[in-house]
Amino acid sequence: MTGGLSVDGLTVRFGGAVAVDGFSFTAPPGRITGLIGPNGAGKTTTFNACTGIIRPAAGTVGLDGVDVTRVSVAARARRGLGRTFQEVELFDSLTVAANVAMGREGSLAGANPLRHVVGHSGDRRAVDAVTAEALEMCGIAELAPARAGSLSTGHRRLVELARVLAGRFHLLLLDEPSAGLDEHESEAFAGILRRAVAERGVGIFLVEHDMALVMAVCEHIHVLDFGRHLFSGTPDEVAASAAVRDAYLGAEVGDVA
Repeated sequence: MTGGLSVDGLTVRFGGAVAVDGFSFTAPPGRITGLIGPNGAGKTTTFNACTGIIRPAAGTVGLDGVDVTRVSVAARARRGLGRTFQEVELFDSLTVAANVAMGREGSLAGANPLRHVVGHSGDRRAVDAVTAEALEMCGIAELAPARAGSLSTGHRRLVELARVLAGRFHLLLLDEPSAGLDEHESEAFAGILRRAVAERGVGIFLVEHDMALVMAVCEHIHVLDFGRHLFSGTPDEVAASAAVRDAYLGAEVGDVA
């Protein structure tokens, strides 16, 4: 695979504990790829290794055919790798529009410190355009002037998603983005993810415990259990797997498959 995220033999250790053990997978562009498993299975650790927050003990991380295993977090972002976190991270005192704009402003600044102080003449127009587009895509354009700290959990999740979409990243790692959303909000969120893939061709690598959302949007799903790659396949194949049922899904899968 020359495009998207390609991970081979990823191993992460914390002291004597192995958090991820030889995990290999791909998350190509134009597709939503899921990563599921019990709490403590190593899902967020995998994300942290992919984005450069932690350095793996073994294995490689490739982005668009380039080995980025030892590339910094910021450099991976400049190469098109975007990320959200389990806990919503917004600047509560700023407006929704200002929060979303930061997704694009960060990529414009790049590695040049001067760009953090002085921008090009066309930067503001570019930022305003992509901010408006991201707000519209997430259905929150009317919230642009609102203070982020005044929003509900559902709206805060959408602001976070709009910010990463404004960054123009072509591969998005979303870590439990529907946490705190009700059923209606999760369905709307799924529609936004599908639209982002359909209209932009982005790849999405999704960690999520909402199995209804996972089964609805993912074309391919990987399952981790105690840091090891237990299974991978289509949603139907995952739902039919006895090993996945025993390790994670249990009887609930019949309600969402």
